[in-house]
Amino acid sequence: MTVRQPLLSPAEREVGAADTRGGRKPWEIEDGLWERVEPLLPVVEQRFRYPGRRRFDDRQVLCGILFVLYTGVPWRYLPQELGFGSGMTCWRRLRDWNQAGGWQRLHELLLAELRTAGLLDFSRAAVDSSYIRAMKGGPATGRSQVDRGKTGSKHHVLVEAHGIPLAATLTGGNRNDGTQLIPLIQAVPPIRGKRGRPLRRPQRIYADRGYDHDVYRDRVRRLEITPVIARRGTGHGSGLGVHRWVVEDTIALLRWFRRLRIRWEIRDDIHQALVTLGCAIICWRRLKTPF
Repeated sequence: MTVRQPLLSPAEREVGAADTRGGRKPWEIEDGLWERVEPLLPVVEQRFRYPGRRRFDDRQVLCGILFVLYTGVPWRYLPQELGFGSGMTCWRRLRDWNQAGGWQRLHELLLAELRTAGLLDFSRAAVDSSYIRAMKGGPATGRSQVDRGKTGSKHHVLVEAHGIPLAATLTGGNRNDGTQLIPLIQAVPPIRGKRGRPLRRPQRIYADRGYDHDVYRDRVRRLEITPVIARRGTGHGSGLGVHRWVVEDTIALLRWFRRLRIRWEIRDDIHQALVTLGCAIICWRRLKTPF
């Protein structure tokens, strides 16, 4: 059976998914962000004897990648009249830059700048997951118990006290949330930006009943983190929502990127690259607009 992906409507092509800020479409890269991205991209040596076809400008290609991330349009339907190059060109650059570690380093760089600006609060953190359907299967997928056994994946997200994403991982939709708690904590990069030791571990972690197990509590304590996890069998109103709502808000921000609402990529590393890029964009917005 052929799976049809959503096409970009004519209205979205014209006005940019109905989201413009000061006349600038969301996938147009600001100068400040490009100044941070450009040094992180791998340098491609120019061939003089057999130059081949002229290479598309990296900044325009990145705009094409962001266009797909924001609108959810399939790669093969990327509008070439906007000057992004072909969808395959953008897909290859996304793959190559991800293999070079560009998106992860961009995320770490922005986290360090947020720390320098005093916008990171490691006194507490919150963790949660979100299920998405995987239309084409692939690695890091599984039959979900919440979607009538259909194939899907999960986004596992860890945020600090204000909701800034520190780490986001991808697993199959059948994986238990508790099993991913320690890998998610270990995925937090060393955050520099100030003199002294880089930040790696929050003081406390808040989680819902899906993480309720004494084994995971003990493992979290071994990392010198205090676990604050709701107990199963207790009524609603545990009071943890006062601190946990920030991670739900961040997951909603990730869902605002239409390409992350449904997993269309067969390769898990490509989808993980889009998730990491989405987290970096959220950090960039917080850096521009402090709390």
